[in-house]
Amino acid sequence: MAEPAAAVRNHTAAGPAGLKRRRVAVSSTEQYEETACHLGRGAFGTVVKARHRDTGRIVAIKRLGAAHDGGPRAALREARFLEEAASPFVVGFRGVVRAPGTLDLRLVMDFVGPSLHDVLRQLPRGGPPLPEATVRAAMWQLLTAAKRMHASRIVHRDVKPQNVLVGESHGVVKICDFGLAMSTDERPPYQPAGTLWYMAPEMLLEKPDYDTQVDIWSLGCVMAEMISNGRPLFQGSHDQGQLNAIFQVLGAPDDSTWPWFSSTVVTPPQLDVRRENHLRELFPETKLSKEGFEVLSGLLTCNPDRRLTAAAALEHPWFAEIGALQLPNKAEVLSPFPKRRRIHHIHAVRVT
Repeated sequence: MAEPAAAVRNHTAAGPAGLKRRRVAVSSTEQYEETACHLGRGAFGTVVKARHRDTGRIVAIKRLGAAHDGGPRAALREARFLEEAASPFVVGFRGVVRAPGTLDLRLVMDFVGPSLHDVLRQLPRGGPPLPEATVRAAMWQLLTAAKRMHASRIVHRDVKPQNVLVGESHGVVKICDFGLAMSTDERPPYQPAGTLWYMAPEMLLEKPDYDTQVDIWSLGCVMAEMISNGRPLFQGSHDQGQLNAIFQVLGAPDDSTWPWFSSTVVTPPQLDVRRENHLRELFPETKLSKEGFEVLSGLLTCNPDRRLTAAAALEHPWFAEIGALQLPNKAEVLSPFPKRRRIHHIHAVRVT
């Protein structure tokens, strides 16, 4: 199979409807000295490392791409989402800065560390999986962040290992990049947005009123990827292929499992109609306990109405005892590892 492309789709919302309106203080970029260190690329811009000239604090600054429609309003929109989602497990927001004499707004955030994607890439292919206690601690943190976001009616829409940062001696994970986030206070229809391999089935099927449950699906994909040492669970090359990849593992829904599904325009022979669920075969008890699998399968449920919420997942007995998170550091990975396939992002704006 040729190397698949993970498509990142986005749309520009009409306006920040539903967000609490508040003033956002804007200072100057002259307070910071940017380094040559490039930390990554977000949905709408690049992130660079910088130092506050007076305090010496190291931060991350997100520079929005010039081609992004919305400009200053998009920056303020993302800033408000970061403020509303504030949590120990969401990247800390420090403020908005502007280049003097321009409307070039940039977001200042805490500098955290590498992405979960990069940490998982360090693990040897075919080596032992991460300890279940490590996966549990990481998922507790991520679901706690999601619970906070969703209580504020914020849908991230692009949760994936690349948008999870690992910091503080690899003992904490933080969700970042709210460039594709939206508020459910905004009126539907909502457009599909995110990265293909982590998109929920209802979004792939263009359900116009999807909600916070799309993030829960993405977190299930992240959990599966952690257990699999960085191998994405569902790897389609387009919407139909992604749905087929999902249904090959989970089985295609029917009226008893997801009544809405039968009303969609996607019907056989367009999709594989396999009904059996093979998820446990991929994650046997040697990899994941019975209680852990109940959480994973609850997150990866096609029908969003039956999918676990963040709050419900956190109440599961699997999270009864949470130890300290200890993700491996690069120095702890002793065996060599091959290069992983790079996920190519294809930007496409759907015009409606």
